[in-house]
Amino acid sequence: MHQPVDSSFKSSVSRSWASADAGRRRRLLILAAILGAAAVAAWLIFGGGAEAPAENPDAGRPSITVIVPGTTQVADSVTAVGSIAARRDMPVGVQGEGGAIVAVLVDAGDYVRKGQVLARIDRSVLEQEVSQLQASVTRARADAALAQSELDRAQSLVARGFISKADIERRTATRDGANAAVGVAAAQLRESQARLGRLDIRAPEAGLVLERNVEPGQVVSSGSPAVFRMAQDGAMEMRALVAEQDLAGITTGQSATVQMVGSQTAYAGRVWMVEPVINPQTRQGLVRIALSGDRALRPGGFASGKIEVGKAERPLLPESAVMGDAESSFVFVVAKDGTVERRDVKVGAVSSAGVAISSGLSGKEQVVQSAGAFLNPGEKVSPVLHKPQ
Repeated sequence: MHQPVDSSFKSSVSRSWASADAGRRRRLLILAAILGAAAVAAWLIFGGGAEAPAENPDAGRPSITVIVPGTTQVADSVTAVGSIAARRDMPVGVQGEGGAIVAVLVDAGDYVRKGQVLARIDRSVLEQEVSQLQASVTRARADAALAQSELDRAQSLVARGFISKADIERRTATRDGANAAVGVAAAQLRESQARLGRLDIRAPEAGLVLERNVEPGQVVSSGSPAVFRMAQDGAMEMRALVAEQDLAGITTGQSATVQMVGSQTAYAGRVWMVEPVINPQTRQGLVRIALSGDRALRPGGFASGKIEVGKAERPLLPESAVMGDAESSFVFVVAKDGTVERRDVKVGAVSSAGVAISSGLSGKEQVVQSAGAFLNPGEKVSPVLHKPQ
């Protein structure tokens, strides 16, 4: 048997269901608001944001400081490499018939005067020949003196009729033959003495001995290789290899600076010859730079040089803007659309003011000042023009 439901209980149940419905509606409204906000955000990011680059094309690009160098009057120079050599390289060999070396009087690195004896060859045989010829000259002179005396006595007897004119003529001929024999003997003696003197190997000019290629006991002859090499007056030069396109600006008399590899010393020089022939394989010419006879300048050593060829208008960049690799020196320039481009350049004079660019730039480009190591060709950047202080 069912009990009747209390009216108050019914009222309480109705209020509970109404409260639960209100909570669900609030949760649904909150969820709808969240989904709406997410939809708006997604539209802004993926839909409405697509039009942002059109309004600001530089958005997202890194800002890079650039400079427009223009041109500055600088001392224009040509850089070259080459080797040190004697300006006048003189090989010294054997002049006579040769023989065994008995003494070597100098060594490589010695300075010698003109005519100084460098080495001596055994002369014992020629000395005996000279002694023999000296005796021949003495005998010939004695024969000539006797012939002259007999002629004089004969001429004193002609007037008395004791000597005929024919006899006088014979005695005169004898006297003349004796005098001629003296001349022949004297010439033979001088020849032998000259040959004896040529057994001394002498310096043809004053200068520096570069090589000694002979030792005592060695047998040499006129066909032997040079026994010494000398640098006339000790004067040195740099034989610089210069690119064909740079030769046109180089003339004799221009000043140059030469530096040996591994040395911080700079040697002043002057161009004294530009050889007329260009190597068809390397497309380089030879420029000879005269240097003083410093002992630190060793023939055969590798050196670099800078030849001053006058003044020129060149772009001048800070050292941070110029980079290099195994191929060449280069800079990064920024095109009008913000694209980074690599530009190969040729470096000229370097000074405290900066690096002069001989070729590759006109001076009107926007050149990356210092961030080139972090850039790649083709990258997009926002250039910021550097304003000098």
